[in-house]
Amino acid sequence: MKAALALLPAAIPPGPVSVVGDFNDWQPGVHILQPRKDGKRAVTVELPAESTQSCRYLAAGDYWFNDESADDRDGANSRLQT
Repeated sequence: MKAALALLPAAIPPGPVSVVGDFNDWQPGVHILQPRKDGKRAVTVELPAESTQSCRYLAAGDYWFNDESADDRDGANSRLQT
């Protein structure tokens, strides 16, 4: 199942932003948000059906942040359910 993650303004936070989580073994740089025509950044990630995935966003300067629209939270992590 494909899921579009993050619709962030093009420059906030500045620099590259990766979504990291269970689905990519928490490896930065695997899923980098790309600019869209509407001026925002997004990435599409393949997620297993009927699963729960923890994730966070990592921006330049080791700045970690969550997806405020996520289904749930697991400590500091956002949780997505498919």
